[in-house]
Amino acid sequence: MAGSLFIAVDLGAGSGRVFLAGVDPGEFLLEEIHRFQYPPSEKDGNLRWDLGHIFAEIRSGLKAAGERARSLGREITSLGIDSWAVDYGLIGSGGELIADPVCYRDDRTKDAMEQVFARVPRSEIFEKTGIQFQNFNTLYQLFSEKRRDEAAGLLLLPDLLNYFLTGKKAAEYTNATTTQFLNAASGDWDHDLLERLGLPSGILQQLVPAGTDLGPIKPEIAAELGLEGVHVVAPATHDTGSAVAGAPLGENSAYISSGTWSLIGVELEQALITDDVAKHNFTNEGGVYGTVRFLKNVMGLWLLESCRREWKAAGMDVEYDTLLAEVSAAKEFKAFIFPDDPRFLNPPSMLAAINEQLAETGQECENSPAAISKVIFDSLAFRYASVLRSIESLTGKNISSIQILGGGGRNGYLNQMTANASGITAHAGLTEATVVGNVLVQAITAGRFSSIADARKHVSDSFHLVGFEPQRSAAMDEAANRYRMIEEGFGVSVKF
Repeated sequence: MAGSLFIAVDLGAGSGRVFLAGVDPGEFLLEEIHRFQYPPSEKDGNLRWDLGHIFAEIRSGLKAAGERARSLGREITSLGIDSWAVDYGLIGSGGELIADPVCYRDDRTKDAMEQVFARVPRSEIFEKTGIQFQNFNTLYQLFSEKRRDEAAGLLLLPDLLNYFLTGKKAAEYTNATTTQFLNAASGDWDHDLLERLGLPSGILQQLVPAGTDLGPIKPEIAAELGLEGVHVVAPATHDTGSAVAGAPLGENSAYISSGTWSLIGVELEQALITDDVAKHNFTNEGGVYGTVRFLKNVMGLWLLESCRREWKAAGMDVEYDTLLAEVSAAKEFKAFIFPDDPRFLNPPSMLAAINEQLAETGQECENSPAAISKVIFDSLAFRYASVLRSIESLTGKNISSIQILGGGGRNGYLNQMTANASGITAHAGLTEATVVGNVLVQAITAGRFSSIADARKHVSDSFHLVGFEPQRSAAMDEAANRYRMIEEGFGVSVKF
């Protein structure tokens, strides 16, 4: 008789999915049940997420997943929610949401870092937290929060949704580390840091590890959804934490979680907090079962997504596969950008921002979608290579393979260019790594697997990964030198 199933809710920064999954021996059922979108919009003076809409869509997906499970004659054990990091909701004294959460791309934090460093030195914040500096980290959002004194509680987005479902307030550890106010040494909230910044630490919730059973869905919601008796388990609620949990990493493997953002890193047993790590702005985020995700954020496919929206608005609805074919056919390296230029975070026009940087660096490029896309992909690949070499230098690890996770793994051109630029064999194919990791943690909690190693072996046995071997040439070497000069102009100097 077939075993029970799990539901994974995976929320990206703009769209979400609900999956039904089964991990019986010899099985990895992964069925998308519901997909929905929720772009942030201006409201009450800020760019905000419509949380009511998001929660309504999740409920629709959960109800459909329950119906699908019953049609298969199988029960559902639990559900888990993961999402992007740093954004949060404030809860009032009556348990209500005070206001829709502000999106991390809002400009309210543009001057917050300098104001924070005037009170607590940048070096001390890194020594305490081990987290990279980004002006949208929760620390700077809370510092800029106008309504924080009204709050009785603060919950990061997946914790907030879990609270709506169960009534239980808790802060899952992997996502909590991304706030930049969790102490890496103690593994607890850094109350001293918050108090010195005049921020309320009493609104924070008890920390729980990934895999914690938060209890059953509220009876009234469970009855409405047809999910009576189903429990809510906190997976690695940070989506990258779940993606890495699902990746079949070897001892010397690095990962690139490739999507709107590209997160490039390795799995360590403890945080690495040194002056050199701080200088290169790497981060030590919590992983599952006592691991640390040592990584760096790179701007990622947000660059292309933004350009495609502009092309579509101009009447050029470029088909993705056609675009990739045109990019692959273009052999010359015409130009490069530095992907982590802050001007690319949320510009009024990404195309204008790219052209502006090209002009500043003395380069020109055709304005066709294929030409711009090739510049983006080539630049990302060389940026990945630069970050990977920095990881080797900082950790002493010799990286022998790269696992490319997430939707970006469908981009064969970028995968091959990543292997070429880094000189390291890349593997892709686990495009739903975040969902897989979400499910694995739930399954470990349910007793299906004995450990994360046991669960990852099930992934290795269930998915076919495509390998991309490095292909070096004189043209590649010349392109690498040209890109390196661009990086050096932005204060980065790494040999790769």
